[in-house]
Amino acid sequence: MSRRSRIIGFGSAALLVVAGAVCAAVFSPGLGEDLALVLISLGLILAVSLVFLEVGLSEDRERAREQAVHEEARGEAARRRERARLGQTPARPARPRLERSRGRPRRLG
Repeated sequence: MSRRSRIIGFGSAALLVVAGAVCAAVFSPGLGEDLALVLISLGLILAVSLVFLEVGLSEDRERAREQAVHEEARGEAARRRERARLGQTPARPARPRLERSRGRPRRLG
């Protein structure tokens, strides 16, 4: 959901709530209360629905990210198996050099 659509969605929910409050203050007691109840309820239902939509979309993005990592790991394992089948050894990183300790020769062990 883009930033613009979030602003429009939550803004329209807030607008419904404000319109309901204005209707309660402006119109006669019976009609104003009924309009306020309907408009405020719709605004709050819309806001809660949009929150649930955002949670669902974030879970979908996280699931897609995990699946991409899983696919990459599966592809790497397949490449490793193929190299082993062909008898190629994987490139090893260079061994770290052992440091000297105060002018003494290196200890190998």
